[in-house]
Amino acid sequence: MRWALVKVSLAVTTMVVVAFAVPLGLVIREMARDRAFSSAERQAAALAPALSITTDRDQLERVVASAGSDADMAVHIPAGDGEAAFDLGRQRAADEDIAAVRELGRASTSMVPGGSTLLQPVALGSGIAVVEVYVPESEVTNGVGTAWAVLAAVGAALVVGSVAVADRLGVRMVRPAQRLVEGAHELGEGKLGARVPEEGPTELRLAAVAFNSMADQVVQLLANERELAADLSHRLRTPLTVLRLNAASLGDGPAAEQTRTAVEQLEREVDTIIRTAREAKPQTAAAGPGAGCDAAEVVRERMAFWSALAEDEGRKWRVAGADRPVRIPVARADLAAALDALLGNVFRHTPEGTAFAVDVHNGEDAVIVLVSDAGPGISDPEAAMARGRGSGTDGSTGLGLDIVRRLAESTGGDVRIGSSVLGGTEVRVWIQLDGRKPVRKGHRGAVRRRRRPVLVPTFNRSRSLP
Repeated sequence: MRWALVKVSLAVTTMVVVAFAVPLGLVIREMARDRAFSSAERQAAALAPALSITTDRDQLERVVASAGSDADMAVHIPAGDGEAAFDLGRQRAADEDIAAVRELGRASTSMVPGGSTLLQPVALGSGIAVVEVYVPESEVTNGVGTAWAVLAAVGAALVVGSVAVADRLGVRMVRPAQRLVEGAHELGEGKLGARVPEEGPTELRLAAVAFNSMADQVVQLLANERELAADLSHRLRTPLTVLRLNAASLGDGPAAEQTRTAVEQLEREVDTIIRTAREAKPQTAAAGPGAGCDAAEVVRERMAFWSALAEDEGRKWRVAGADRPVRIPVARADLAAALDALLGNVFRHTPEGTAFAVDVHNGEDAVIVLVSDAGPGISDPEAAMARGRGSGTDGSTGLGLDIVRRLAESTGGDVRIGSSVLGGTEVRVWIQLDGRKPVRKGHRGAVRRRRRPVLVPTFNRSRSLP
């Protein structure tokens, strides 16, 4: 906007200067020419009284010398009363021009080398004499160059001044707009305290007022959302307390221990949700240098938890790639929550007896975690990736895949849903190790329909984890 105003001002001012300066320059040139010829006419008129009195050569020479230089003036006396015609001074005009002036009886000008001549007729008793006054070109253009230079300087000053004024006006208009853009970027980056000064032109002031009002509403909505999440999570503590007491009375055994462990983990997750909601901090964030966890260890741990339920429902399962340490820049609790969300979806949305598998692939710049099953698949993967829409079945909110997606995107990766070699759904979690975006086709939450088949080991229901 600023440069647009400057360009418009430059164009308009230049047009105005040209429209006035060019005609004015031509007028100045004509005025200089008129001034030069007026001076020549005065010199010629000074000889008329002397010519009306006498035509004596000697007397006329003295009169011409007193009126001006004989190099710039000439007198052409006609013949009469027994006297021959003669000329005084240097003649520059052509004889035809002199004869035409005598015949017409009125003054005229003619072009000669180096300038012009003024031919002024004077009536005598013996005929018509012609006074010739030479007007050099330097006298015709005397002062024109200086006047044009002054006009050019004034025009340039006007153009520069208009551009400077337009630039200041542009700054006055653009600066509030830039602050509005900066405030929008800051608000988009999560800086909820970003506000815009309400100054500048009326339209920009109104825009700043609207932006600040919007930012206040966003802060209020987020605060209400956090309070609601904290309140809802806090309400879960009472049934969790009952579950913990009931789990304590189950006695000893693997199932009882797993139940107590699950209840303790659920209590920790609820406490984490409450703290996160109160502190307004994201649940999933990129880990700093040296932070992270061993993905293989977390996979083994969560599969040990879900294997008991898999055996109860007659599901075959497999784990691959978790026999060696795989370091990733993700917090242990976040990866465990993501795996629980994916495995929970398998148990919740596939029939009992449906096989599933978890594969960990360790690359140079990324780690891929594949969770696949032999269920009926997802009819609309794009809808499943949308937060809050779910898979269309009872008990699905769609937040599980959103947790997985946010975890992957916190490292620069993404999540893809496609068809697995088992015949059901495959969820591919791409975890970037160096924090850069993966160099491959696709976008956030992309959906992949097909993939190249891979060899799958034979399922073994009684297979134990390392």
